[in-house]
Amino acid sequence: METTATPTKPRRERPKAVRLSDAAAARIREIMEGADGKYRGVRVGVTNGGCAGMSYTMDYAEDVKPLDEVVEDKGVKIFIDPKAILFLIGTEMDFVREKLGARFVFNNPNQTAACGCGESVSITPAKPA
Repeated sequence: METTATPTKPRRERPKAVRLSDAAAARIREIMEGADGKYRGVRVGVTNGGCAGMSYTMDYAEDVKPLDEVVEDKGVKIFIDPKAILFLIGTEMDFVREKLGARFVFNNPNQTAACGCGESVSITPAKPA
């Protein structure tokens, strides 16, 4: 009996839900180095609230929660809350330094509006492809 092997195509890497700018990756690496191994990465998500309807959230991630989307970019691990994934698809996280401070910025193609104070946003969920 003769068997023929079906050639397998190399798997294409799945697009990352969130990407990091070089500045954001460098800042997160710096924060993680100061954490003495206590945290595995940064958890990002969105929450309801604020004058525009939603706010981005960031926190330290001590462990992987069930259903977390884990993204590794530029040597940094980002854990995405499963309830936030459709709101964050295509987002680039950046870190900007300004005259009076520094902050993480979410450049999100799903964001439709932001309030004047910059603390809350309106986001439409990404449509599945």
